Amino acid sequence: MVNMWFIIILMFMIGNMIFVSKHKHLLIMLLSLEFIVLSMYLLMLLYLSLIEFNMYMLMVFLVFSVCEGALGLSILVSMIRTYGNDYFQSFNLL
Repeated sequence: MVNMWFIIILMFMIGNMIFVSKHKHLLIMLLSLEFIVLSMYLLMLLYLSLIEFNMYMLMVFLVFSVCEGALGLSILVSMIRTYGNDYFQSFNLL
C-alpha cells in the first residue's frame, strides 16, 4: 500500500516537473496537465477506497477533468489555426 502512495506522488511530481520545464509547446503542457489529473484521480481512488467512502466524487472529478481536456484541445486547435503552430513565443499575449 505504501508503494502505491509513493508511485502516485511520484507521478504527480513528474507531471509538475514536465509542466514547469516544457513551457514552449501548448500540447506538451496539456499532456502534462492530463498526467497530473490522472495521478490525482488515482490518489482519490486509493484514498476513498481506504476510508470506504462513496465513489460519487470520482465521477464528478472525471467529468470536470474531461471538460478541462476538451477546453484545452479547443484552445490548441484555435491557436494552431490562427498562428500555425503551438509555440508560445510566436504570438503576443497583449
